[in-house]
Amino acid sequence: MTGPGTGPLAEPLPIVLAGARGHGRWHVANIRRLQALGVVRLVGICEVNPLTEEEFGGELPAQSADFGALLDTTGARAAVICTPIPTHTDLALTAASRGVHLLLEKPPAPSYAEFRRMADGVAAAGVACQIGFQSLGSHAVPAIRELIADGAIGTVTGVGGAGAWARDEAYYRRAPWAGKRRLNGADVIDGALTNPLAHAVATALALAGGDRAEDVTAIETELWRANAIESDDTSCVRITTTEGRRVTVAATLCAEHPDEPYVLVHGSRGRITFWYKQDRVLLQRADHGPEEFEYGRTDLLENLAGHLTDGTALLVPPESTGAFMKVVEAIRLAPDPAPLPESAWHRPPGEDRRVVPGVDALVAAAADTLALYSELAAPWAAHEEVSTR
Repeated sequence: MTGPGTGPLAEPLPIVLAGARGHGRWHVANIRRLQALGVVRLVGICEVNPLTEEEFGGELPAQSADFGALLDTTGARAAVICTPIPTHTDLALTAASRGVHLLLEKPPAPSYAEFRRMADGVAAAGVACQIGFQSLGSHAVPAIRELIADGAIGTVTGVGGAGAWARDEAYYRRAPWAGKRRLNGADVIDGALTNPLAHAVATALALAGGDRAEDVTAIETELWRANAIESDDTSCVRITTTEGRRVTVAATLCAEHPDEPYVLVHGSRGRITFWYKQDRVLLQRADHGPEEFEYGRTDLLENLAGHLTDGTALLVPPESTGAFMKVVEAIRLAPDPAPLPESAWHRPPGEDRRVVPGVDALVAAAADTLALYSELAAPWAAHEEVSTR
């Protein structure tokens, strides 16, 4: 087996996809795109219930519910793991034990202990592992870092993140683990900040220069739920870094008017707004008019293939998600999310979802002021006891 950076691949990288339904459909489409470019070749799909050709949309590669056996029989050199959160660590280690490199979906694990078991095991096996925070493949990330380093907005005073999304009640019925904190005794931690809007947390930490576990000194959480679930659907977190920077990220899946999530870098002489799903940046600074930029993006699977071909640096190795996993751990250890009073939410006519009036403005205010919900006069959060880790 050729190791990372030891020479070009004679053929496209043979890969197995574990989890081809749900979000896995995005990976199927992306793999097809890269396959057409000659970068990868899909040699196997791991699913508990096999896909049909009609469901897959074409001729199927080898299929098996046994991930290890599938890796063995296909000769895969890399695997994409897009399975339920509690399965990530064991599947990653199954691949690593066979020398198979990884793209592991976010969140990489449901607890910090499981994350360390995965990351340490992968490192010991000597395989490459990329964590699937696609926003960190945006070319806007290094561009913003350069603006910060050049002093474009003065001294960075903090970073905010805002995500106001909507999910209908069927979203929480899509899988047995959806909306759960635990399932059959295992941690899941499928909350707004740890899964659907996890990119806001990871991207804010990356732009704050505090993405490693050792960069975090304190974490405060406020977790709420309007839906009849275990996990949070309306929550905020404030992280303090070793440099004394505050990173506050607010999220909801109960928005009145869902909008693009963003990260906001506050400086002493300006600010930078990054709409990370659009790769769009707005620079506002003293004595200048507003400047807007759009950037490209490097696909993380393509980056992993480049790493194995010519030693290109991985964009999202496990160590760069350590601080995010500290946030996951703080949420895991926090008291269970408090239910919002029924007076605090309603169902819009004709929609099967719950909306929290005023929450869109609350999310934006948290990112703008770096304050928590309880500090922003949200009536339902006025007496919230902040969990600090």
